[in-house]
Amino acid sequence: MITSEATANATLSEQVPGAGNSILIADDDPLSRVILQTWLKKWNFNVIVAENGVKAWDILQQENAPELLILDWVMPGLEGIELCRRIRQRRQNAYILLVTANGEKGEVVRGLEAGADDYLTKPFDADELRARLKVGQRILALHHQLRFQATHDALTGVWSRGAVWDMLPRELRRAARSQTPTGVLMLDLDHFKTVNDTWGHLAGDLVLKEVVQRVVRTLRTYDIVGRYGGEEFLVVLPECRADQVQATAERICAAVSESSIQLEESAINVTVSIGGAVAYDMDPAENIVGNADGALFRAKAAGRNRVSMHPSPEVLGNQRFTKQTV
Repeated sequence: MITSEATANATLSEQVPGAGNSILIADDDPLSRVILQTWLKKWNFNVIVAENGVKAWDILQQENAPELLILDWVMPGLEGIELCRRIRQRRQNAYILLVTANGEKGEVVRGLEAGADDYLTKPFDADELRARLKVGQRILALHHQLRFQATHDALTGVWSRGAVWDMLPRELRRAARSQTPTGVLMLDLDHFKTVNDTWGHLAGDLVLKEVVQRVVRTLRTYDIVGRYGGEEFLVVLPECRADQVQATAERICAAVSESSIQLEESAINVTVSIGGAVAYDMDPAENIVGNADGALFRAKAAGRNRVSMHPSPEVLGNQRFTKQTV
């Protein structure tokens, strides 16, 4: 999806999100919770509190759950060490600080083997806790950076080909469950080789980034854009009928060609050709992308700077989904 972390004109380091300041405290001792909350709020953390391990586990099942965790070892219902094991079975992007009154070496080893990243023995002071949390934030930030680099195109900031291929089948499965169509666009810059040959590859990179910005501005925040290869991009449009897919593609064409792209000493006029298709039921991702790619070929053969749609059941008067989409 297009998110604030993936603005097309940012450098990679600017795009990578930080670890955030949300933190979960799981401790059954009211006094300990109050002390921790006081410290953490003073350090500008957004604090979420659970009175026991069961409530903590429920919180961690939610979307956008905290990644920094302070877990007490001894809690009713679900102890901290078992909570560590459960967390590691489900997710790796969490930094767990396990807290206990027992500082014996054997207990420390048990905690780390269960999945804790660090271990703190009660009573502890504020400075030590803050220093350990800073370590956790640095590790989480590095994790975010590596994940971003693995899933995003370094030049344009949109999803990489591999990432968008992973996301498309999931989106198609979701659409099949909700009985809504999914639009797919294959977009290709027209005569891009001429841009590279005439103005050089650095200019070509600037053109690609500017075109992506214009594409992104025409889309909804939850639409998906990925660099398919070279100057070709794949766009996934959830809950879109064929007429809506075509209208979006035409907006993209207009947005890209409406003004020239300004370089230091010249201006470049750029257009795009787009092929569109619509997936119904559980059409395989390969089929829907192939349909959009075939439509793109027809758009380029017809003169470029235009949209061509693959015929769909909806277009042919055999619409299977009647649910209204936006």
